[in-house]
Amino acid sequence: MIKNYYRPSSMDKALDLLSRSDVDIYPMGGGTRLSQPSASPITVVDLQDLGLSEIHRKGNWLEIGATTTLQALYDYDQTPDSLRQAIMLETNYNIRQAGTIAGTIVSADGRSTMVTALLATDSVIETMPNEVEVALGDLLATRTVQLKKRLITKITIPVNVQLAFNNVSRSPADLPQVCVAAAKWPSGRTRIALGGYGEAPRLVLDGPNSDGAVEAARSAFSTANDEWAGADFRQDVAATLSRRCIADLG
Repeated sequence: MIKNYYRPSSMDKALDLLSRSDVDIYPMGGGTRLSQPSASPITVVDLQDLGLSEIHRKGNWLEIGATTTLQALYDYDQTPDSLRQAIMLETNYNIRQAGTIAGTIVSADGRSTMVTALLATDSVIETMPNEVEVALGDLLATRTVQLKKRLITKITIPVNVQLAFNNVSRSPADLPQVCVAAAKWPSGRTRIALGGYGEAPRLVLDGPNSDGAVEAARSAFSTANDEWAGADFRQDVAATLSRRCIADLG
């Protein structure tokens, strides 16, 4: 339950509010998660007036403001098709119109298709104060600690990479039981990320080429049992989808 609501008009004011230690205080973009019922009252800092919803191409990088909605990123003409596919699977159209990219990263579990794709591209997260940059892969496991009293302002993804994405789910309306994203740089560097299980998507390969990717994908889901699928199933599907993604990259 939201008890106190603030809508600062400057970054300095927002950071001052987020530095408070006397209340449970959170930044709010689209509000799709924070507006849901909670066990205890919370204070929110609305980021709508901070100009963090722009998308820019800068050289080989796409710079995405933290409060950019998922639908805006989907609609952007330079968003890779495979990332669009992952965004489409993330949630329904109504939520995509309100939910933000930063909010999705903060709240994502292992079944997040968009965060799986971003992880494969080695996306970089910028936070304030002091414009600290951290790789998404280094952020996911300890998000609660790293983002305490901090604000995500920008997500940067490379656009000089090939990106492939494949998934398997029980039905087209379900989140995937397994999804695989693969990115390949002009140098041949290849990253493979898996989603569909656990607390966050996981990186299983970052190497000079795709050697060992299929085996790494299979091994990563060796204990991936939950109500959606068993480990044996996930291992086989992860291996198959990894092969498919590598083939798609050429």
